[in-house]
Amino acid sequence: MTASSLTIATRESPLALCQAHYVKQRLKQIHPELTVTLLGMTTRGDTMQDVSLLTAGGKSLFVKELEDALLTGRADIAVHSMKDVPMILPAGLCLNVMCEREDPRDVFISNRFSELEQLPAHAIVGTSSLRRQSQLLARYPDVEARELRGNVNTRLSRLDNGDYDAIVLAAAGLIRLNLADRIRYFLSLEQSLPAAGQGVLGIECRDNDRETQRLIAPLNHLASYICVKAERAMCKRLGGGCHVPVAAYAEKKNGQVYLRGLVATPDGKLVLRASRSDAWEQAEILGESVANDLLQQGAEDVLKKIGR
Repeated sequence: MTASSLTIATRESPLALCQAHYVKQRLKQIHPELTVTLLGMTTRGDTMQDVSLLTAGGKSLFVKELEDALLTGRADIAVHSMKDVPMILPAGLCLNVMCEREDPRDVFISNRFSELEQLPAHAIVGTSSLRRQSQLLARYPDVEARELRGNVNTRLSRLDNGDYDAIVLAAAGLIRLNLADRIRYFLSLEQSLPAAGQGVLGIECRDNDRETQRLIAPLNHLASYICVKAERAMCKRLGGGCHVPVAAYAEKKNGQVYLRGLVATPDGKLVLRASRSDAWEQAEILGESVANDLLQQGAEDVLKKIGR
């Protein structure tokens, strides 16, 4: 039987709704007869704004309620920013579709300075990410990295209110929200290696729902899917979730997958890096190999001290 309707579980932040509407529009273009509705939800991650992600339990707080909606049948699919998705999915769910990657880089935003090099000593830089914090402090140890939570507009408002001299965000979210004009400077991959899955939207569904899988399959972008598989395999091998200073970015290069990985201490005083290339078919093995290289350099001790 062919499904006539689909329900998308989504967080209710402006960015999450924008991403869900994007998937809805793509599905309607491919299946004009399909009725697609959104099920907006508030997650624990959205309500716990005064607690750091590390203390609260990581970015899995942003997906649990959506996954519960899938498992109980209230929704057919959930749309996630892949950088927020835990490395191990709940039993009964799968994530076989990833949309084409938006710009994966981090960006510098400030009303006073045009790039990181201009920041004076003790400048306050806002970020919710230990990954960004560690790489920032590794290059600019004299600045102060301060916790910054909330949706994109909330973070920009706090910058505009003078709480921070600058903030660092993901380019993808600003671009999707038509806020790219706030970007002062794109950080290079050497300055700030992205989180695994950054810039990619993933579509999760029940692993026994073959009809839904058929409907969403055309949205999968193979290159993005393969690259994210490599990135997530690296993070899974390290045992590092989204709330520790672990970075992973893969790209197509010379017909192969080229993966860069990083593990750092939160203060940026120790930064471990590794990189390798392999065939497309070996993406997950590649991720594990890069993780092993990092482990040989001492990554396990770094992550244990943070409490991965």
